Amino acid sequence: MAVIVDNVNLSVRVSLTALRLVGFWAPEGLTKNGKWWYNAYGFSCFMFLLGTYIIIQVVDLILIWGNLPLMTETAFLLFTNLAHVAKFVNLAVRKRMIRLIINDADQILRRENTEEGKNIVKQCNRETAIFQFFYMCITLVTMLGWAFSAETNMLPLRAWYPYDTRQSPAYELTYLHQVVALYVAANLNVCKDSLVTTLLAQCRCRLRLLALALRTLNKDLDVKGDRLTLEQEAIVSARLRDCVVRHQAALHAAVQLQTCFSEPTFAQFTVSLVIICATAFQLVSQVGNVVRLLSMGTYLLNMMYQVFIYCYQGNQLSEESVGVCGAAYAAPWHTFSAPLRRSLLLVMSRSRRAARISAGGFTALSLASFMAVSKCCHLKLDCRAQNSEVEQ
Repeated sequence: MAVIVDNVNLSVRVSLTALRLVGFWAPEGLTKNGKWWYNAYGFSCFMFLLGTYIIIQVVDLILIWGNLPLMTETAFLLFTNLAHVAKFVNLAVRKRMIRLIINDADQILRRENTEEGKNIVKQCNRETAIFQFFYMCITLVTMLGWAFSAETNMLPLRAWYPYDTRQSPAYELTYLHQVVALYVAANLNVCKDSLVTTLLAQCRCRLRLLALALRTLNKDLDVKGDRLTLEQEAIVSARLRDCVVRHQAALHAAVQLQTCFSEPTFAQFTVSLVIICATAFQLVSQVGNVVRLLSMGTYLLNMMYQVFIYCYQGNQLSEESVGVCGAAYAAPWHTFSAPLRRSLLLVMSRSRRAARISAGGFTALSLASFMAVSKCCHLKLDCRAQNSEVEQ
């Protein structure tokens, strides 16, 4: 059984390997007993990382109901964990389709044999790896801030426990569980977000490779005069048919991504808005604990960055899908016959409709959506700042 997942993209490789290590991405070819044991292992990891913590946070929220500062202190991480669970459930329910999307993109990108095409694949790999690395760095800083901001005999984060957490060794063990479980769970959340956004980036990459193929339809053909010969016409016609097939496959992949991740993305956006508001409330309310203040600031940045990578990749996917039309026009169409020009015109007409990924069908993943979320955050911070000034 291979532990490391093989994929042309580093971000996909890291994300799926991390999910496999905690029991959420089973290797192919497991026996019936092997699947049972692997699922049991995955459930145990889930309870250690998320299940137990969600239960004690819900109980704590019930016990402090009505105390707004304490409720926001508990709720901001509780909603994060609930969104985390929703992603796990979606991954389990649609694992077969997601695996097909991953394998299909991997095979297509591996088959690219031109030097310029390989550079496009490498650029996609580099971009997604940088996004994931930066995401993990913000998460690490946030977790370290929470871990070191705890006061004496106090846990980093609020939660209810059925025992006295101020006594040793219960305090040390509970403290260790919170730090380790939350850090691992946070990085798994990063991996799931990175997996979705990287699949969007790979769909973009396929469209960029298609645009390259359209611009170079006459590649390696010695065109004499202003028209192709009959043999050259047949070669270009075959290449154009291949481009049409690739275009349809890329658009179908976008539809599959919409089917698999639209609802979880909408849930993530909704939860992110709530978390951003709750975190902004906590951020303005923090006084006296500089480390805690910085960790809450990085957590707010983490949430904003999470929304940004979804919106950025969705926006770029739409841009690349429209860019296919310009690439088709950049082809040496003046050397084509009338029937071949009409075929190219059909490709241009189809590519004018942008491929869009939406969050639950309500809002498209775009930079405009990200700016709307950012505006909401800024308004919340301004409102809390003004209220603090009035209170003083």
